[in-house]
Amino acid sequence: MQGTGRLTQQEIFYSRQSKCTLLPLVIDGDVTQEASDLIGQTLDIKVVKHRKKRSKDANALLWACLGELAGALRADKWDVYLQMLKRYGKFTYICVKPGVVEAVKAQWRECEEIGEIDINGSKAVQLLCYFGSSTYDTKEFSVLLDGVISEMLEIGITPPPGKHIREALEQWEKSHSTHNG
Repeated sequence: MQGTGRLTQQEIFYSRQSKCTLLPLVIDGDVTQEASDLIGQTLDIKVVKHRKKRSKDANALLWACLGELAGALRADKWDVYLQMLKRYGKFTYICVKPGVVEAVKAQWRECEEIGEIDINGSKAVQLLCYFGSSTYDTKEFSVLLDGVISEMLEIGITPPPGKHIREALEQWEKSHSTHNG
């Protein structure tokens, strides 16, 4: 069972004796049968703040621009996307044990090995990891899109009109306003 809902303003109760919390939830839609089937069973529960889906307009605009760039550069669109993430995207450095480098790389959109380092006498590998654009807030997404557009202009490709870019970013911002506070 998965869906959207909200915590109610009723009292949240913690029992010290049973070491359990009673959490009043309201779930959207009719899930009575599914919930009834789960009574008494141990469940894996994850409650996170709802995030609206990203604006399809802004995302479509980004990928349309990436497609134009890829065509002009005679490159793969995915490779161009990864290049743009490296130039204009959000990243972090992490250090991992040498034996888990490939597993960690598989969890990131793009990851580069910087090199081996020593941490308190133990070997580690430093990685530069790039976040995928689906994790970006409005400002970060705007920086990425602006960077892609500047790359288009640099090689003589006419980008979409500024009005379309502004509208797409405004739509994207509206769809993320509840997520970003």
